[in-house]
Amino acid sequence: MKLLLIGAGNMGKAMLEGLHVHDITVVEMNRARENKLKEIFTDIKVVNSIPRLDGFIVILAIKPQSLESLYLKGKAQGVISILAGVTLAKLSLTIDSKSYIRAMPNMAALVKKSATSLCGDEELKKIAIEILNSIGKCFWLNSENELDIATGLAGSAPAWIALVAESLSDGAVNLGLKRDITYKYIAQLFEGVGEVLQNKHPAILKDQVTSPNGTTIAGIAKLEEGGVRDSFIKAMKASYKKTKKL
Repeated sequence: MKLLLIGAGNMGKAMLEGLHVHDITVVEMNRARENKLKEIFTDIKVVNSIPRLDGFIVILAIKPQSLESLYLKGKAQGVISILAGVTLAKLSLTIDSKSYIRAMPNMAALVKKSATSLCGDEELKKIAIEILNSIGKCFWLNSENELDIATGLAGSAPAWIALVAESLSDGAVNLGLKRDITYKYIAQLFEGVGEVLQNKHPAILKDQVTSPNGTTIAGIAKLEEGGVRDSFIKAMKASYKKTKKL
């Protein structure tokens, strides 16, 4: 499997951490980043112009607005695009390839914990999942509409979760805890709860932690009073609508 990674910014570089064991060529047109990559990854080929695509599985990790300015020759074996808002139809008009996949990693790829959504041609599915498992866990979806919904769930939600983390910290600081220790607690809290949720329904977890007339139900009552569920549902809808406009 010959891989051609076009673009090695934050997401592309995160992918390289797991992909450099493969036969991979990296295209990075920014000279400073090109030289830095050569220093870090001495076992891969880094170039500043795009070679012929023939025989390559191409991974597109550039800015969406840069797609149409690419100078491309040849026909790729497959294309895996992580370009937000660029449809499979548009990819097929821009790049000649046997098959196409759209993928949406999230920022947790930087620590190899991405929840990555994929859809596209079945013949490229197995290879795409193998490649993108290098930055986390993959979820295969049946349509681009499902991918757009998942963009809010996996792509935008990290910012919403960060807002929750910041709010919890503010609440603890307001009561007297020091800021630095609150963030350490919260990071451990999220990691632990995430692990539990791999095998336990959220409602069951909530019920197990909630005692009659206890501290947890008192907090839940206040969250419901503030419409926390309704706010998250509306946030998902707003994210989906914005994705459709891109």
